[in-house]
Amino acid sequence: MSVQLWTYIIVGLTFALYIGIAIWSRAGSTKEFYVAGGNVSPLANGMATAADWMSAASFISMAGIIAFAGYDGSVYLMGWTGGYVLLALLLAPYLRKFGKFTVPDFIGERYYSKTARIVAVICALIVSFTYVAGQMRGVGVVFSRFLQVDITTGVLIGMVIVLFYAVLGGMKGITYTQVAQYCVLIFAFMVPAIFISIQMTGNPIPQLGMGSTINDGSGMYLLEKLDGLSTELGFAEYMDGSKSIVDVFAITLALMVGTAGLPHVIVRFFTVKRVRDARKSAGWALLLIAILYTTAPAVSVFAKTNLINTVSGQAYAAMPTWFKNWEETGLLVFDDKNQDGKIQYVASKKDNELTIDNDIMVLANPEIADLPAWVIALVAAGGLAAALSTAAGLLLVISSSVSHDLIKSIFKPNISEMGELWAARISATVAVVIAGYFGINPPGFVAAVVALAFGLAAASFFPAIVLGIFYKKMSKEGAIAGMIVGISLMLFYMLKFKFGLFDGGKEAVAGLSKDWWFGISPEGFGSIAMIVNFMVAILVNLFTPDPPEQVQEIVEDIRIPSGAGNAAVH
Repeated sequence: MSVQLWTYIIVGLTFALYIGIAIWSRAGSTKEFYVAGGNVSPLANGMATAADWMSAASFISMAGIIAFAGYDGSVYLMGWTGGYVLLALLLAPYLRKFGKFTVPDFIGERYYSKTARIVAVICALIVSFTYVAGQMRGVGVVFSRFLQVDITTGVLIGMVIVLFYAVLGGMKGITYTQVAQYCVLIFAFMVPAIFISIQMTGNPIPQLGMGSTINDGSGMYLLEKLDGLSTELGFAEYMDGSKSIVDVFAITLALMVGTAGLPHVIVRFFTVKRVRDARKSAGWALLLIAILYTTAPAVSVFAKTNLINTVSGQAYAAMPTWFKNWEETGLLVFDDKNQDGKIQYVASKKDNELTIDNDIMVLANPEIADLPAWVIALVAAGGLAAALSTAAGLLLVISSSVSHDLIKSIFKPNISEMGELWAARISATVAVVIAGYFGINPPGFVAAVVALAFGLAAASFFPAIVLGIFYKKMSKEGAIAGMIVGISLMLFYMLKFKFGLFDGGKEAVAGLSKDWWFGISPEGFGSIAMIVNFMVAILVNLFTPDPPEQVQEIVEDIRIPSGAGNAAVH
């Protein structure tokens, strides 16, 4: 069967599974909609957390970034993995003990202020919409290639699917759908990696295959081969890094602390019965995440080596079908500058004739390696599972921020449970439409967009959460001032250096890197904005009254790791 037919079959079956689970697990109460009833097992929650965590950026884009950036791409591996550990060990147990299952709810109660809650809701919406834009772009990329539709149509199809199970099932439907999506995405990521590792090195373990010798009898190591191919084309050695140490550190830190402020991951710790179960699910999630994250560098090496061998110096007319198919999506562009009919893929911008989008590398990898059609289709299903699982979690954050943290907690405290449930569903519907727009008009490739979301979370939430847990005398005025200054600074930096808003538009962005503050890219500036947030919060706190005694007692109590009750819905 053809790749097209296999794709229809496998993607169709997985979508039918997701919709079936959504119907089976539809939410009948706000507790089921927000925290899945609080009865999810640690293993199921660990799988759902892993799927929620491993978004389109992890599945589709991360290995692509590493393939083209080499050593520099390791910041995403270090930042995202370290960030999850930071969240699971440093913050999640205390937030679980506090009993408020959304970040705005925690901030509103801890800082005894409706204003703090509103600021937190605005920050949550900005972070979530930035993050979900990357997921919807990932959906569009997969659909555009494998279902032979344009990216806009692909995004619209993804919107309909995620809307169905997110709005109908809430957290309950999302949780059990994400369990299925984890199984799909990890199988889809590992199967081609194992195939290609055996094909190139004879070793069935990709992590070991990356460091093995090529099975062509030359005795050359695969990484050595890739270094040689890269330097021949004028690129830096694959194992060399071009980023400054300052920027690498800043990006890694921003990704780590941004992770600890991501609202859609934090809420997962409230879907289990006890704090002990939350710890177990965190452990399961870390193990399940590590399977993909330790494999991604190997996939990047396999993909880059096969790509160079396949296209560099070859006749355009002789290119295999996959090349022409990706050209049709606009994500692979060949411009025959010297009109010789051959593909010149080199480092020099003046002479280079091939433009490759980072986001196609994982998806195109099985095709480049000439793997069976069903494996190629499986990767498409995996990419969709990764994007849709995270998109659903983010949409739930958006809907709960509006329905619970704004409507229920501030504007209409007497709203009925059914009224709040409908408000949540309507909010999710509106959020899907907005997310779809950003998916059709994305600000960059998937991982770059997601990195900006982490920077925004680092700049806004992380200091407020940390100070709220570990500094009982932090006042509402300090926290509010810190959040406003932090996210405003990050937004300004993004708009200036990522979108060129003040300097002539996106065409001017490439030339602005020389003006980066402290030599730090927009993806890493969240670490600076976070430090400023801390400084402003502590400074303002010096000139404002201490929190009420009962608030200080609550803060002291949540640091005692026992006696946590169920997540508080109201």
